[in-house]
Amino acid sequence: MLEKYDVYLRPFNCQRTLHIYLPNDYYQSDERYPVVYMFDGHNLFLNSDATYGKSWGLADFLDHYDKKLIIVGIECNHEGNERLSEYCPYNLNSRYFGHVQGKGIQTLDWLVYELKPMIDQKYRTYPFRECTAIAGSSMGGLMAFYGIIKYNQYISKAACLSPAFGLCKKRLERDLLQNLNPDTRIYMSLGTKEFKRTQRYIKTIQEFNDYIVSKGATSYINIIPGGHHNEAEWEKQNELYMNVMWK
Repeated sequence: MLEKYDVYLRPFNCQRTLHIYLPNDYYQSDERYPVVYMFDGHNLFLNSDATYGKSWGLADFLDHYDKKLIIVGIECNHEGNERLSEYCPYNLNSRYFGHVQGKGIQTLDWLVYELKPMIDQKYRTYPFRECTAIAGSSMGGLMAFYGIIKYNQYISKAACLSPAFGLCKKRLERDLLQNLNPDTRIYMSLGTKEFKRTQRYIKTIQEFNDYIVSKGATSYINIIPGGHHNEAEWEKQNELYMNVMWK
């Protein structure tokens, strides 16, 4: 079952649409549920909402998945390069994008300190960090990775599909130098046809994996031969990243 409504995104003084998935029997039961917060929420459930006409098919998947979850999909800013700005934790000077003012920390602060309490109050959730996950693809995958590293006291699981690590690898390495709770679980994936410098991206993912494991946490890498950078490829991973996070 899907619900869609706008909420106030205080750091940017604007409204932003949430795309919420609830188990189909949510309003007939008293059960509580873990929550996954996901970026680019408009691309998750319905092809009619998706930017390029193809979603992750996540609602259909979850209707038949054997663990019941609430998904909170947060729609991105569609104006110019604002998605890039709101989904990047660092200021960038990129040869492709020019100067980018990173607002990702403000976005994540809002998610953790304002959105999560609202969701926990409105819905029957398990509010504990052990039952809280974050996920996304591309820039959303970068945000999911940064989110679980910097907000590990609130988030225990992350799915980082095709994460845009190449934009800020050195600064991510610096922020990785902190403790992770051993129950942390992180999924990272990359298709071999996504970027020109595929081997460099794979090496970065492997280095981050090694660091995560050295902290006693769990990391899973999925390198997909011939995989491309689009929603159809991310849909194929629904079961795997969910299993890594929850089983």
